Amino acid sequence: MSETRRAGAGDAAELMRLRHVMLASMHPGAVTAGSWLSAGVPVLERLLGDPAEPLAAFVVDRPDEPGLAACVVGAVDQRLPGPRDSSGLRGYVYNVATDPRYRRRGYSRACLTALLDWYAGRGITAVDLRASAEGEPLYAALGFVRTEDHPGMRLIIPAR
Repeated sequence: MSETRRAGAGDAAELMRLRHVMLASMHPGAVTAGSWLSAGVPVLERLLGDPAEPLAAFVVDRPDEPGLAACVVGAVDQRLPGPRDSSGLRGYVYNVATDPRYRRRGYSRACLTALLDWYAGRGITAVDLRASAEGEPLYAALGFVRTEDHPGMRLIIPAR
């Protein structure tokens, strides 16, 4: 089993680097580095620097040089309670990413298992994520099942 640790504010730049790795592998040729990477660093620094924030990241450090080999980032979402969920608390996994040089070593599994333990410690009984074809076998092995997502709608409000 790989050694995971909870990420801190100092990991923000590496977490954004791995987010780019994940998005680029999901959408080859369509995701480029840009200002979104640097814009994410202070957001993660703030969220990871305050333990009261409902966001956590778990990481595996590279075994042979500084930096991160793998990560997972997730948050707690407070929804309105309903008949099947009296707390309304839901976990959401934003990204699971492994640097290509460190894949097939169990690092993503270790990070995701740590996040699921973190959710369980907060009484969260449902966790959602969007699965790529490459990641689906890992998620299924950890107990995730496909859902019947209804087509969503989104409004983009123009900048003013």
